[in-house]
Amino acid sequence: MDSVWRMLRINILVYLVVLSFLTSSSLVRATVSFDGRSFMINGQRKILISGSIHYPRSTPEMWPDLIKKAKAGGLDVIQTYVFWNVHEPQQGKYNFEGNADIVKFLKLAQAAGLYVHLRIGPFICAEWNFGGFPVWLKYVPGIEFRTDNGPFKSAMQGFVSKIVSLMKAERMFEPQGGPIIMSQIENEYDGVEYDIGAPGKAYLAWTAQMAVGQQTGVPWVMCKQWDAPDPMIDTCNGFYCEGYKPNKPWKPKMFTEVWTGWYTQWGGANPHRPAEDLAFAVARFIHNNGSFFNYYMYHGGTNFGRGGSGLFVTTSYDYDAPLDEYGQFNEPKYSHLTNLHKAIKQAEPALVSSYPTVQWFGKNQEAHVFTSKTGACAAFLSNYDPTYSAKITFRNVQYDLPPWSISILPDCKTVVYNTATLNNVPTTWPKFTPLGGPLSWQSHIEGMPSADDRDTFSKNGLWEQIGLTWDNSDYLWYLTDVNVAADEGFLKSGYWPKLTVQSAGHVMHVFVNGGLWGTAYGTLESPNFKFPTFSKNVKLNAGVNKIAILSVAVGLANVGTHFERYNTGVLGPVTLDGFNAGTRDLTKQNWNYKVGVYGESLGLNTLSGSSSVEWIQGNSVAFKQPLTWYKTTFPTPAGNDPVALDMVSMGKGQIWVNGRSIGRYFPAYTAQGNCEKCNYAGQYSATKCQLYCGEPSQRWYHVPRSWLNPGGQNYLVVFEEMGGDPYWIRVATRSRA
Repeated sequence: MDSVWRMLRINILVYLVVLSFLTSSSLVRATVSFDGRSFMINGQRKILISGSIHYPRSTPEMWPDLIKKAKAGGLDVIQTYVFWNVHEPQQGKYNFEGNADIVKFLKLAQAAGLYVHLRIGPFICAEWNFGGFPVWLKYVPGIEFRTDNGPFKSAMQGFVSKIVSLMKAERMFEPQGGPIIMSQIENEYDGVEYDIGAPGKAYLAWTAQMAVGQQTGVPWVMCKQWDAPDPMIDTCNGFYCEGYKPNKPWKPKMFTEVWTGWYTQWGGANPHRPAEDLAFAVARFIHNNGSFFNYYMYHGGTNFGRGGSGLFVTTSYDYDAPLDEYGQFNEPKYSHLTNLHKAIKQAEPALVSSYPTVQWFGKNQEAHVFTSKTGACAAFLSNYDPTYSAKITFRNVQYDLPPWSISILPDCKTVVYNTATLNNVPTTWPKFTPLGGPLSWQSHIEGMPSADDRDTFSKNGLWEQIGLTWDNSDYLWYLTDVNVAADEGFLKSGYWPKLTVQSAGHVMHVFVNGGLWGTAYGTLESPNFKFPTFSKNVKLNAGVNKIAILSVAVGLANVGTHFERYNTGVLGPVTLDGFNAGTRDLTKQNWNYKVGVYGESLGLNTLSGSSSVEWIQGNSVAFKQPLTWYKTTFPTPAGNDPVALDMVSMGKGQIWVNGRSIGRYFPAYTAQGNCEKCNYAGQYSATKCQLYCGEPSQRWYHVPRSWLNPGGQNYLVVFEEMGGDPYWIRVATRSRA
């Protein structure tokens, strides 16, 4: 068997050397290789410790500090997706500037002495709008996403080649002297492949072949893909992955997403994963022959603009990561994991030299022991009982093991770390310090569109929203008339008919004769499958009545089989019940449409555009009015602490500071039901939620300091859809105490 393993390893090394040769016109020896034990860089075996930081979810000014803290925290690798819809928002027109400057981000990682795992995808999921796909892709003739479909494969290969060519031109791959030591193609495809069947398998094989044909000189991985074709490395994502085995014995065992927490959704709780449980999951993976693990997320950041997906993902993507949304230390998680990484590195000489031998001490206690020919020895002593401590004797020494914990002994004698013991690490909590009193607001009420407006258009029946907006706006107006005869029975009796509107998501505001009659939300659990329904008695007058529905998208679907077919907007039925002649179906009658709201087209979010309308100020400011624009100014806070806005008094809408989009806000959608239910399905995670029922899922909104005018005034604009009270909006600095 030893000769077989040696031959397999030789074959892998030869493959990578040939691949590296093809990458360059000059002979470059491949420096990244692997076998079933570990990765090897420049011939040196390593346990690779990685963390996800997504460049669009922070700012270029934040990147150096985030990367510095990641390096100090013991990381070897920065992992990031490549965001197709950020880089090619319009077909053939590319963007690599600002927080889309991926090359700058990767070079900063390299300068800090870190490697990079580049997850090209280009499907990324990531709770990101449309799973990272640009919306124009949906409208390529004949396209079907993520299957054996010519138009999709052509577009996908074009973007992958674009990114690989850019990386090669910048000499970013490791054989060129760059930081990228591995790449990823596709992402969590196994469930889609199962649904699609044979076309999915054909697509998977093509994807692997296409990736290898890019000739990057570094290995490719496919996460959560048990049947990943050779030479793709299949990997595990989850809360726990200790039992995962690659599909071939010559592939290293990788944990591409160790979930440090979970994302927050509007109407949901803020999940929290204890540092102790996270450390336990990592240590258990390592002592079960793991060679690479990556924290998803190490820094989650912010879904600026309209980056969050249609899973009702909040603007905050904090993820309970070691570095919080603002880039500050989330303690004790950051320090506890830093100490774990030190212990793993101390044990590394033994870990990369042998497979473990296992010794059991009871039903829930065991030792994994690693030894090398040079005498290095490391042991992991585990107690899997979630309730009771244990005493074991290992090599004639007694050790106390807390419940659900692993002790690391880099020399097989001395405990340097225990996953359940928080020794000499701080604990911090977010602290917001409001600056000054109420802001001085001005208001402008958004006009209600009519069929006569120049930028409205008419269609028979109800049309799907994204097909009309192309996601250039969250908003689409549906407008129609209802004629009521003077002798209708409900007019005489005083009975109001019931208007029922069903929508494919996500939010709708229903207006009758110019007044807001009500708002309905999609469901948190499945916003793209269940219809939010508005059903309420409405007052109609004799003659013509105006029905206006403002449909609001809260991001597009980011996951699912053929999610390009998912619908958004008011698709009906729309009915009025209570007429003498029975129920009137409005679904197929003539409707007028307007994409977006007037304030968007006028640029009211910008300083230059705001002068195009009249603003009300002083005692006449419109408070608690739907569809209202508000503007004010505020001074840049002194110091270097991050800045945030308290939006607890508002309903739903969007925020801009100095013309840049902070993102959506939605405090009106508060947590309901079982607020202690978190998203963990692990064996013992001791999870808890930092939210009580009836509180906003997100109250505070990150304003990057680099977006503010140093020492000057800043222009703040809020578009409120539902009727919030801006009087209570506060600018605050944020720290952890």
